Amino acid sequence: MAALSASLAVAEARESVVRIGAIDAVLHLPEGARQPIALLIAGSGPTDRDGNGPRLSPATLKKLAAALAARGIASLRYDKRGAGPWKSEFGRLEGFRFSHFVDDAAALLRFVTEDGRFGSIAVIGHSEGGLVAMLAAQRVAVARVVLLTTAGRRQGDLLKAQLQRQLAPPAYAPIAAAIDAIMAGRIVDPPPPGLSIPAAMQPAFASAFAEDPIKPLTELGQPVLIVGGGRDRQVDRQDFEKLTAARPSARQLWLPRMNHVLVEVGDDDDDLASYTQPERELADGLVDAIAAFITADRQ
Repeated sequence: MAALSASLAVAEARESVVRIGAIDAVLHLPEGARQPIALLIAGSGPTDRDGNGPRLSPATLKKLAAALAARGIASLRYDKRGAGPWKSEFGRLEGFRFSHFVDDAAALLRFVTEDGRFGSIAVIGHSEGGLVAMLAAQRVAVARVVLLTTAGRRQGDLLKAQLQRQLAPPAYAPIAAAIDAIMAGRIVDPPPPGLSIPAAMQPAFASAFAEDPIKPLTELGQPVLIVGGGRDRQVDRQDFEKLTAARPSARQLWLPRMNHVLVEVGDDDDDLASYTQPERELADGLVDAIAAFITADRQ
């Protein structure tokens, strides 16, 4: 009976394309009045409303939106700045700063707040989107914050850790030094081999690299759900532990077989394959936990 109810909910849910300022988004609505709604924020890179990017198509956010709708939760997901051609409304690309991602998320939260059709509002951030979610939740009132495979350290430090696992020390050392310099606000021109960040874009990367996720996490007044996965090769167990240590009151969910794009995988080859397999289901227990957290006030 539960499976039948979920199927009917999916069939009755509807999607509509909306434009908020220069941001293109999709509103996914289940049947029913005053349903809770979640803003879904994608991770790093030029990621679109479905959670896809160049050469990557896991459809993480599209699947999450559909699964939430099956549980009576509306969602709004959107194309990040840089997903597709750069729009003139965004100004010069070289003038981009990480705070613009937060501006966009805050604008979308204001949109759903002013819409009037929804009950409680949650914000769900995937990977880098978790940092954006926390910062946006400081600007616009939301009921709950969900962090999915979000880093517990600055992005520059996370990138160095990822590269250190992949590169021999002689290749890694100049790249790490350049990342440190960029994080400190210096221009590295030319960048070392293996670090494809042109000088003109380094201030933009610096604005992202230097953001500390711990500070906004400790400042949030809303309930927080922190989710990590044991097969995540981009954000590891120490990130999960850093976040949960900074917010002991947070609800925690650790899924041992889940990877960074929120599906269950076996070995490293299976993990890599999952990034281009949108048909794979989200990790078992993930959506139920998110839905229970978002709707806790209604139970």
